[in-house]
Parts: sequence; C-alpha cells; structure tokens
Amino acid sequence: MWKQRVAVAVVVAGLGALLAMPSGAAKAKPAAKQLNDGRAQCYECHEEVKALKEGSKHASLACTTCHDKMDAHMKDPEKNKPVTIIDQALCAKCHRQQYDSFFKMSYEAPARKEKGTPTGRSPLQDKLLAGHGFTIEHAEPRGHAFMVTDQFVVDRFQGGRFQFKHGWKDVDTSGKTWDVLTDTGKKLPETAMAGNPTCIQCKTSDHVLKWKFMGDKDPKAQWDRSSDVVAVAKDTNNAVGCIHCHDPHGTQPRVVRDALIQAVERDRAGNIFAKGGKTDLKVVSFRDGFRKIGVMEKTDSRLMCAQCHVEYNCNAGGQWSDGKKVAYDDQRTNHFPLKNSLQLLKHYKELDFYDFKHAVTGARLIKFQHPETETYAGSIHDKAGVQCHQCHMPKQKGKNGKLFSSHGVIRPKNHIKESCLGCHPTNTVEQKLYQIEAVQNYIKGKMRKSEYWLGQLIDSYAAAQRMGVTESVLAQAREKHEEAHVLWEYWTAENSDGFHNPDLARESLTGSIAASKAGVKMLNDAMLVVKKDEKK
Repeated sequence: MWKQRVAVAVVVAGLGALLAMPSGAAKAKPAAKQLNDGRAQCYECHEEVKALKEGSKHASLACTTCHDKMDAHMKDPEKNKPVTIIDQALCAKCHRQQYDSFFKMSYEAPARKEKGTPTGRSPLQDKLLAGHGFTIEHAEPRGHAFMVTDQFVVDRFQGGRFQFKHGWKDVDTSGKTWDVLTDTGKKLPETAMAGNPTCIQCKTSDHVLKWKFMGDKDPKAQWDRSSDVVAVAKDTNNAVGCIHCHDPHGTQPRVVRDALIQAVERDRAGNIFAKGGKTDLKVVSFRDGFRKIGVMEKTDSRLMCAQCHVEYNCNAGGQWSDGKKVAYDDQRTNHFPLKNSLQLLKHYKELDFYDFKHAVTGARLIKFQHPETETYAGSIHDKAGVQCHQCHMPKQKGKNGKLFSSHGVIRPKNHIKESCLGCHPTNTVEQKLYQIEAVQNYIKGKMRKSEYWLGQLIDSYAAAQRMGVTESVLAQAREKHEEAHVLWEYWTAENSDGFHNPDLARESLTGSIAASKAGVKMLNDAMLVVKKDEKK
C-alpha cells in the first residue's frame, strides 16, 4: 500500500524550505550515481518531486534535510505523515546572507504610520471610506519580516486583542509570531473585527500544506476560507518564507499563491505577465488538484511579487446585481483580478461583487489592497524589461566578497546608487532623487484633489438627501461616487505614490476628479430645482 500516491500529500508542491542555491552552496551530484539516501524510495510515490529535484542544485540533498519522522512514514505512509520543516532558518544554513538581509532591521520604514492623517497618504480616508474597518487603522507597510506581526497588532484586526508581548519595545522585534505577540483575549475600544484566513495566506507560508487550492473546504485541509480567523492566526508562526518564491526541491523560481495561479490560468495569453501570447509559468498539480504551484524557467519577480503585491479580494461583501451577501463559502472571497485602476470597476461589476456600502451615500465601493504589480505593468520600466528585484533587491557584496541579492526589499529612493544608477549612469544621486520626488509630488497633488472632490460629492449627496432630491437623481450620484472612488482609492492603496506608473496615475486620478465634479453638479442642479419648487 505504501506505493499509493496518497503520500503525495506530504510533500505537496515541493514544500521543504530551501532557497535556490547560490555559488558556493551544495552542488548537485551526477544523476547517474546510486541514490543511497532514501530518495529512490520516496520517488516511487513522489514523481512530481523527482521531476523537480533531479538535475537541480538541490538534487544531492536527502529528503531528510527538510522532512523529519521519515522512518514511521515509510512503514505506513497513509497513517504517518512526516514533519515538513517550513522555516527560513533551515534555508539559512546555506543561504546565510539572504537570510540575514531578510531580517535586517530597516529603520527607513516607520511602524504604525497611519494613512488617514493630515500628513498621511490619505488625509480624508475616514470620510471617504466611512463604514469600512480600515478607517480604524490603516498603516503604511514596512519590511517583509513584519508582515504577520504588523497585520495581527493593527487595531482593525480582531478587536486589537493581539498586542506586543513586552510592550512597545517589541515594535522592531522580528521572529516567531508568538514570541513577539501575545493574545490578551480582550477587545479594545475603537477597534474593528476585521481579518480572514485568506488574507493571512499572503503573509506566511506556514499553511501551505494545510490549505486546499483556493481555500475550499476539504477533509484533508486544516484551514479554509471560512475557518475561525483567530485559530488560523494562532497557527501562524513565521512571516512569508523562502518557499513562496523558490521551489525547495528543484530551486526553480516559483509561486504558490493559489488565486494568482488561478488568474494566470484564466487568461494565459492576455494576462499582464504574458509575452508574445505566452506566460512562463508551468502549473504543477498535486493530489488531484488539492494543491498547485507554478514554476518558471527564468526568474520573473513580477510574478513572484504578484503573490502579494496586487489588488485582491479576500473579504465577504455583496452582489452588484441584487445586494445579496457574498460569504466566505464563495470563491469570490479569494480572487485576483490582475487589472489596473481603469479596468477594475468593470471587472468587479462583471464578477458581481463589491466590498461595502458607503455610510453616507450608500454607494457600492471596492476597498483596494496593494496593486503594485498591475500598476507597474505597461509602465516605461516594465517595457524596458526591468523587474521588481532589480530595484528593490539589488545585488550587494557579501562578507565573502561575492555578490548576492539582498532580501531586505529596500526603498529605491533611499538607495539610488544601488537601485537606479546601474541603468542611469549619467545621473547623479541628487538628480535621480529630484526626478523621483517630482513625479511623486505631482501625483500626490492629484490624489489630494481627488479626495477633495470626493468629499464634496459626499457632502453634496447628504445635503441633497436632506432637501428631498428624488431617488433617481441620488442613484445617479451614487454611480458617480462608485466610479470616482475606484479611480482614486486604488492610488492610496498602491505604495509608490504613482512612481511605478505616473501616466496611469494621472489618467486615473483626473478621471476621478471629473466623475466627482459631474456628481456634484448633478446634485447641485437638482437642489436648485427643489428650492424653486419650494418658492412656488
């Protein structure tokens, strides 16, 4: 019985935990040599793993490198599953420089910097997102090492029950989640109960063996989209791991995020990563589709970063068509559109989904996440073939004198020499910084004007409603609100202040301003009619 393919469940999608080997790391032994470390026996069930592993830089690594309790598994694989080590520390045994750079504290990215303040990215956020949990706390992002802890401590996540274990001095402490945080079990005032299991899948690799493709319910899956979010959080111990982007068996660049794989498969020829009608992503299915991964022949960090840095839906919401609730049993609560700001309103209407209704106007609105990938697509840098890692993970010299890719994910404007001057050698650091800030200053100006006119539209709507303007006019104004909101809020969620694609940002934000102005005029005209009627 042990040869049955049920054992594939153990090694789903190549889940050990090793990065692609750099120079100086363990080298693969010739495939012709006898496999005397147990691999041959493993391969009898795990053909997918053999196809990934043999001939790769990890070919010589025994399965016990990443899997424990193998003896019991071999005796009865259906009953005894081995332990799969999913921990960046294992990768660090060979990839210390990448590991150290991942966890190196960056003091350039402030913690708990609220977007909805006068000096934040979205000063009018509370008014424009009225009715949504993000108005409780919507903070700027910082390093990947803090992806989990920052999500769990934010005041909109489960009533603020998770706090730093040793107080504020832990704000710059990275490591195992529950070494840094504690569960108080108490809901704090002025907090929200947001959070869901799907969102957590972007922040960690811990659940990749416990989560079915797309988060559907399954007896073999410990967690799904509708699982208790606190229980899932308690089972989350590490920030996103090496295995999100690097196949541990074969070292190939890869993706594991299910909704991204689904989105690419939905339109392989026309998606934003396709070149010449093709996408370099081979989808490998395990356990009859229980889990899928996508592997690439060449590194494409646009795809790898798109596992998280995209607009995606992970929330319950409503249907445009009839207002009925969309709950977590619906796959639309794990959805990647891969569309930009000009396309998303149409996309979500066709998907028949919206996130929430505005507390004042009742407009059906989308709450955007962090659409860096879709923004970058088609930009001048994208057309030039520049990928995310070239600017955000530039090569640096290690202690051994050899170059390696930094995994700290830097902010290029603070590291212009490393990030920019390799392609722009005729510029000085001062010149390039001045150009970058000029773009961002201009786009931030358009963002502020968009917010102003959206605020005017909301105020005008409230005034018109009080005055008794007809529902037909109010309905038209709500549609203008829906249009203006999508074209604006996308850019407060995107984290480059327009630099990733200034042309798209300008077109979108000016479109938002025009839609808001049209709505304001519509309402003002209607209020004038009401006033004239009252005088008669």
